[in-house]
Amino acid sequence: MKSMTGFSKAQINEHGVSVNVEIRSVNGRYLELSCKMPKHLQHKEAELRDMVKKSLERGSVSLFLKVESESKTHSVVNAQKAEAYYRSLESLRSKLNISTPVSMADLLGIPDVMSQEDDDEKETEMQWKIAAKAIQSALASLDTMQKNEGKEILRDMRERLKTIEETLDKVEEMGMKRIPEERERLRARVAQLFESDEIDEQRLQLEIVLLADKLDISEECVRLRSHMKFMNDAMRTGEGNGRQMNFMLQEMNREINTIGSKANDATIARMVVAVKDELERIREQVQNIE
Repeated sequence: MKSMTGFSKAQINEHGVSVNVEIRSVNGRYLELSCKMPKHLQHKEAELRDMVKKSLERGSVSLFLKVESESKTHSVVNAQKAEAYYRSLESLRSKLNISTPVSMADLLGIPDVMSQEDDDEKETEMQWKIAAKAIQSALASLDTMQKNEGKEILRDMRERLKTIEETLDKVEEMGMKRIPEERERLRARVAQLFESDEIDEQRLQLEIVLLADKLDISEECVRLRSHMKFMNDAMRTGEGNGRQMNFMLQEMNREINTIGSKANDATIARMVVAVKDELERIREQVQNIE
């Protein structure tokens, strides 16, 4: 079991290239990746995303990549962009009646006009290889952190499920004890009908049906235990994910609500509230499971 939240970083210095990577991950319904990386490596973003997808399934992930190199660079002027910017600036100068002409300094100050390029294209590939190594290291650290947090989530969920199971045992026991009590109440009602010598058979049958329906919480308890078994199996094998567990919690909440409404007993109602509180705590934990 893995948590979706985590933070990791990695740093590698090789061949005069220094790479720093930071990864932050928080809860998210799907895998959403935001990358901030050097402009000259942006053509590698697809490869970077593939690396992240192999390591993470869900979460809102922010990745920051910084690359510094000691290799020599030279400035390159983009003549086409410079001409386009010059015409636009001259047109604007004419419209605004500005007497000062557009200078070379004005053009070179525009980021798109002048850029820094490495002396060798191989330098970029080498930087990416080092960066990829750093990214893999950061992803491995993030995976370890998420698994460690997942162990804590797992421990908490198991304890809460155990509490729910113990409470359900008490609810079933109390439900069984109430059966003879309700039968006596029904007999008392029937006796009152006999005293008046007016027995309403339809009313009597209705009372019996309602009594059976109200007292029988066995089906709900069986389904609730089945859902808890799925949760425990998923936590033990690691095959369950956050989406599946969240759905099962919704079903468990539905069953415990039905038990509370059927039982119609103050003591059982308090136990039902306690179970719902534990389910809510588990739901909060499940929201963080990948």
